[in-house]
Amino acid sequence: MAGKGRRTAGGRVRRWTWALSRVLAFALLLLLAASLYVSLRYRDRIVASEAAPEAPVALVFGAGLAAVREPSPVLAERLDRAMALWRAGKVQRLLLSGDNSDRRHDETRAMVAYVRARGVPASAVEPDFAGLSTYDSCVRAHRVFGVRRALLVTQAFHLPRALYIANSVGLDAYGVAADEGRQGTRRYALRELLSRPLALAMVLLEAEPAFPTGRTPPPDR
Repeated sequence: MAGKGRRTAGGRVRRWTWALSRVLAFALLLLLAASLYVSLRYRDRIVASEAAPEAPVALVFGAGLAAVREPSPVLAERLDRAMALWRAGKVQRLLLSGDNSDRRHDETRAMVAYVRARGVPASAVEPDFAGLSTYDSCVRAHRVFGVRRALLVTQAFHLPRALYIANSVGLDAYGVAADEGRQGTRRYALRELLSRPLALAMVLLEAEPAFPTGRTPPPDR
């Protein structure tokens, strides 16, 4: 009887293990499918800078700071590409969308200071202090800043997700890679694999950004 009980328990464990493995395999398949869909949906809208269509606005996404007021190399690359588009007459203004939720990490002010120090006039610069995520930046660009057509400026690894979100929330958006002409990196591959399904879910659920209204930073800033 004891042997039979052990065999029954062992069989039960094997069945549960098999069922769990099937659930995990199915979840992984869904994750990969969602990521692939987001990656490919607007891939044809990634264009070379010289071939980019003219648009009223270049939307530049925040990407961290190297110091309190210094853009990270990744962010500086985005800003440099956006300024090149502006100088080439591809866009009339730069919408700089960063995160200023921490006094010691004010991306937006650092972004504005960077382009202003390099000759972009204040009239061509629009700061968004509540770009806490790619999704928030895109929704706020459309809803708060009234953007209807834009060039998105970010690295190649990020463009598919940014373009999917932007075009899904009402923008007519094309993307220009900030790292155009350089070898891509696999450093962010895992992050994008997880972030793209999340972006798909947020679009389908019509999620609200953290700050759905307001152009100015919070009063304590």
